[in-house]
Amino acid sequence: MSRCLLVVGALLALAPAAILVAEENEDTDSPAAQRAAMVRRIDELVAARLKGENIEPAKGASDAEFLRRVSLDLTGAIPRVADVRAFLADKRPDKRARAIDRLLDSPAHATHLANTFRHIMLPGGFDLEQVNNLVGVQNWLRQRFAENVRYDNLVSELLVATAGDDAGPALYYTSLDVAPEKLAGSTARIFLGLQIECAQCHDHPFDAWKQRDFWGYAAFFARLRQPNSDQPGQRVSLVDLDEGEVKLPGSEETVPPRFPSGSAPAADELGTRREQLAIWMASRDNPYLPRAAVNRGWSLLFGRGLVEPVDDLGPQNPPSHPELLDELTRYFVRTGFDLRELLRTLASTETYQRASEWTGESPPPPEVYAVMPVKMLTADQLYDSVSRVLARRGTSMFPGANVASPLLDPQRQAFLAKLQTAGRSPLEYHAGVLQALTLLNGSDLAEATDPERGPLLAALSAPLFTDDERAEALFLATLSRRPTVAELALCRQQLARYSEGDRAKGWSDVLWALLNSAEFGLNH
Repeated sequence: MSRCLLVVGALLALAPAAILVAEENEDTDSPAAQRAAMVRRIDELVAARLKGENIEPAKGASDAEFLRRVSLDLTGAIPRVADVRAFLADKRPDKRARAIDRLLDSPAHATHLANTFRHIMLPGGFDLEQVNNLVGVQNWLRQRFAENVRYDNLVSELLVATAGDDAGPALYYTSLDVAPEKLAGSTARIFLGLQIECAQCHDHPFDAWKQRDFWGYAAFFARLRQPNSDQPGQRVSLVDLDEGEVKLPGSEETVPPRFPSGSAPAADELGTRREQLAIWMASRDNPYLPRAAVNRGWSLLFGRGLVEPVDDLGPQNPPSHPELLDELTRYFVRTGFDLRELLRTLASTETYQRASEWTGESPPPPEVYAVMPVKMLTADQLYDSVSRVLARRGTSMFPGANVASPLLDPQRQAFLAKLQTAGRSPLEYHAGVLQALTLLNGSDLAEATDPERGPLLAALSAPLFTDDERAEALFLATLSRRPTVAELALCRQQLARYSEGDRAKGWSDVLWALLNSAEFGLNH
């Protein structure tokens, strides 16, 4: 165990019991009973607003629609054909709950969350010289999500990171130039849902944050340094010095450290300033962390938070369902800051399992959740879904290197470089000409639809399949559903254009059309 983890553990053990996050009244209900009660409550509160606005919600999603959606949301890729067939054939009444459990317990779930949070923490591109440190961030996050580490502990560990390898995501700090003001703005936004950087130069124009509040929070990072900053390609490392302060801009006034809650560390409090901040993050004095985590968890499944933007929980930006956000936050704390349990609960609701198709005259606003929002696939989701159709295995940009990290796969990185967008809502269509050309004519889809190179088409060329069975397999592999009667007719018409010897080209055209369809490129 690294020194920083030992220090945080010791400090948490010495902290007064009153500041540690714990519920005053222990709930004796089983986790399943608590979850079921919370699922009902979520649906009740969403239904109450719909009733108040005289909106009839959409019907429930079909099994095929649900499985594709939950697979993309929890594991970052469409389901395999065998999993779709098994799920559609399953007659057990709890099969959706079983599917959610299976996906959350899979290694792909930890990888997907690691991808998601890495993009949140490091939204820009990366230099190849820093690839080892980037892999360190990815592996560090993935290991914690695989172990289902308490979310408050994960954030606390991040705040005391000193290493850039698998032991710690120090690249997060160096990507922000180890600058106290940048680290203050980023950590507050990502983990507390507070955009206090607006108070960096003056008092916040819409919120209660004052300039001294911002610099008091920035002071926790004032003693952080990167000793090997002049050595390109080296593993990132950080040290906490015994001195270093921040000053109010335009003055010589030193601003002492102060938590966003308004309190300050005790004069005799142990540890570095970052360690003191890490303890506060996991304390009862911090009302922001669980609320921000719940809002972000909701946004991961619904494409938008109960508060939107997801990282701006200020009073000027009220939640769409205030009571729901409050009760979910208490539930998150009561269940031990368990992010996996939060996602399990949300995915189990009728609200999440609604159809994405709206049959009324005009669609309702997305914040009422009458219909499941349609989300753009992220670049990672799109690549991993195409790779699933291809049954592709990753390669490494470094010969002989471990390819467990997708960041070392040059084919993946080339694809993501063309399709990656930052800071855009998944509910907004943001693909441009380059993205469209990559899908229409790129090497990835060319490989998938080549009858000689594409493993799916090669497998379907066996004479034991009928044409209808081939069409069904292609639809299951790409859209996670069986084709309709009309779609089967279109497949037959396409095949009729080719001679018997060229029928493989006809199936290639069908697969190309499916992979380029809006239905494939969207999470619905």
